Amino acid sequence: MSREAWIAHHEKRANAGWGGPPSRQRLERITSSLLGKDEGEIRCARVIRVGFLISNGEDPLEILEERLIDEGYDSLEDLKASIAIPDKRYICRPYMQPECRLDAAPAEVFHNALILGLCTAQMFDPQRPVIWTRASLSRVVELFDPAGFYQ
Repeated sequence: MSREAWIAHHEKRANAGWGGPPSRQRLERITSSLLGKDEGEIRCARVIRVGFLISNGEDPLEILEERLIDEGYDSLEDLKASIAIPDKRYICRPYMQPECRLDAAPAEVFHNALILGLCTAQMFDPQRPVIWTRASLSRVVELFDPAGFYQ
């Protein structure tokens, strides 16, 4: 997706329809973000990018549940206990380009699937139970460490 298409897709209207008279309504394009900023006093460095390349007709939930059984795991919590994942909460935002194939090495696939199963639309939390849904496994996300922002 081009930069212009991304901006048009993510365009937001502030104060539109309620909260103020029409004379105060305006359109602002936000073209920068604190997310991904590695230097300076305010930092939210990108930690990881996860998501699957899914072909038309592929059901990531079905494929991953089969692989889980084939690899000998009894539950998602068993999988969580056996694979190293980040141990703190991160900010999560959608990303456009998936990098992992569902037929990749089990360690890579399960690492991606675990992280996606621990993400909401905005937050990765390793303390949550792992929940795999078609929607969560179809996401492609970037995780950012807000530590530099809140220090």
